[in-house]
Amino acid sequence: MDQAISVSLDTLWVLLGTCLVFFMQAGFAMVETGFTRAKNAGNIIMKNLMDFAVGSIIFYILGFSLMFGDSIGGFIGTPSLFSKGEFASLVEWMPLDLNTFIIWQTVFCATAATIVSGAMAERTKFSAYLVYSFCISAVIYPIVGHWTWGGGWLASLGFHDFAGSTIVHSVGGWSALVGATILGPRIGKYGKNGKVHAIPGHSITLGALGVFILWLGWFGFNPGSSLSASATGLNSHIFMTTNLSAAAAATVAMCVTWIKYKKPDVSMTLNGALCG
Repeated sequence: MDQAISVSLDTLWVLLGTCLVFFMQAGFAMVETGFTRAKNAGNIIMKNLMDFAVGSIIFYILGFSLMFGDSIGGFIGTPSLFSKGEFASLVEWMPLDLNTFIIWQTVFCATAATIVSGAMAERTKFSAYLVYSFCISAVIYPIVGHWTWGGGWLASLGFHDFAGSTIVHSVGGWSALVGATILGPRIGKYGKNGKVHAIPGHSITLGALGVFILWLGWFGFNPGSSLSASATGLNSHIFMTTNLSAAAAATVAMCVTWIKYKKPDVSMTLNGALCG
């Protein structure tokens, strides 16, 4: 295949994946809003919106260079404002133009940031959350990403991360755990004797819509990470693995709740699909 055509197809493939991963922001917003109380809907929507808005700006201004700039001791990339660095190590293997790769990495960064929103739902002051969102997009995610994708110390040890299972989801997960530990449970979640009180969400329908949007988004997140439209065999394999993982986990979650509670639980089954 002609080199120019190949690069054009790869660029379209990654930009299509970028659109699908961006759409996951809507999925996270619907899931978190549907599974929480109606009185907090506005707060959660704003957090998911500003995750992407604030994150996009600061990741472009600073975060991208910290992630992909020339490595300083294998720990952090050389900073350069507005992604204007040389990015010599990136150019060596990246067939796409820089803007395509920046926007692709931006939606990944936003996903890592928004994972935390659900874990801290209904008990986080909006202004404080904005500070967190700024920090994870500017420093935390880029530095951890540099360790592997930026050619840092983990990459030098042979560590490999395809589609961000560590760089995106683990960073978001650990940040969520820290945040939830600091904040503690929602008021009314536990009784004086330690008994767990369920706090049902106000819209299972909204939550289900969010899950289906996220399921669709992962068809961009995972296959798009090949960064190549010509890798047809690999991409189709990733599509199948992604779909079967979600489907199997949803089925197992349904069976477990059916056995435990004598009827299948919708919310846990939906979350099962996301876990898969």
